[in-house]
Amino acid sequence: MHAINSAASHPLLEHYRRVRQHSLQLAAPLSDEDCGAQSMPDASPVKWHLAHTTWFFETFILETLEEGFAPFHPAFRVLFNSYYNGIGDKHPRARRGLLTRPAMAQVRAYRADVDARVARLMDGGTTPAQLAMLLTLGLEHEQQHQELLLTDVKHLLAQSALFPAYLEPPAARVLPAPASKAGWIAFDGGLSDIGHAGEGFCFDNELPRHRQFVAPFELAASLVTNGEYLAFIEAGGYRNASLWLAEGWDWVRSQGLQCPLYWQRDETGNWLEFTLHGLQSLELDLPATHLSLFEADAYAHWAGARLPTEAEWELAAHGVPMQCGQLHPAAAVAGAGLRQMFGHCWQWTSSSYAPYPGYRTAPGALGEYNGKFMLNQYVLRGSSCATPAGHARASYRNFFPAGARWQFTGVRLARQPD
Repeated sequence: MHAINSAASHPLLEHYRRVRQHSLQLAAPLSDEDCGAQSMPDASPVKWHLAHTTWFFETFILETLEEGFAPFHPAFRVLFNSYYNGIGDKHPRARRGLLTRPAMAQVRAYRADVDARVARLMDGGTTPAQLAMLLTLGLEHEQQHQELLLTDVKHLLAQSALFPAYLEPPAARVLPAPASKAGWIAFDGGLSDIGHAGEGFCFDNELPRHRQFVAPFELAASLVTNGEYLAFIEAGGYRNASLWLAEGWDWVRSQGLQCPLYWQRDETGNWLEFTLHGLQSLELDLPATHLSLFEADAYAHWAGARLPTEAEWELAAHGVPMQCGQLHPAAAVAGAGLRQMFGHCWQWTSSSYAPYPGYRTAPGALGEYNGKFMLNQYVLRGSSCATPAGHARASYRNFFPAGARWQFTGVRLARQPD
């Protein structure tokens, strides 16, 4: 990599500024009260997301590379550390919503200070390769938090009887007619190379690329829709223990669940769905989303199918166009091949989140990014309507525990050929 001569015109710095500005834009529709609240231990306040992503750059870049480094505020090292034990103490995750201080104004000042210092560093003759690597990782990390920011805000706003909208629905527009159910797409399988390839960025859990045998299989051409999932509900899906994994059935019974996370009935019995645009009538052609692995697996059993493995999903996804950024999954439209692979819902697989053969954890605190979470979680593939543009790829491995459903998670069915 060549030395950086002009920070003002350097593409990486311009990308840095765009990503950092986008986080502030996502927070712009919200009040300071919205930004400070935490709806559950798995979610974080918007203010914390904005500060933590800044902490990442301050801790892993400025503290390492800035001459005469001094922290913006010494307490922020603890307050906005997420899970990096190698860095030191952390504020408890479930109590992030109690951080009334610093105020949002100070968090914005923190971001501006760190951004200015990073810009100076890029024009200061530091080691370009190390700086570029750390900046790129930090920006990919911030894009992950941009998606979390939206899903955490959605969960927060859903707690209010006002069911407020994050953004008002877009003006009515003419959309292509929804596709008819397109059935199944067959794949021959065979020996397939799985994992990231090429020069672009990837996280360490996408490596090393390795060869894996995949038996012939079929994937559903599109995601399971609200209408199809409603049929599962009306057929007694949440009351039929034979469809569920044992832990899933215990999960359903202990929480008294009867439908997906953001579904509810109105006083006339009609189904509604809470969205980032507020409470809306349930649209049957849209993908069913905010489903746990337990719900996805139960539906697949009911439908006489199964969930794909992550290797099957990746093999099928190569060459499929990317989509992104609609704030809610959209209906499949007519066309050949697989639809809604990216930009609608993360898709559960039957694969446990585990290291690839030959995986090695990186040294130091940054080695805690992925490897230590490779237990008791399942892999999701694709991306969602909340995933930032340019962040998805076929080899991307998202992961959550089986009961998680506050993310935009959906279902694509798989089966063996007849």
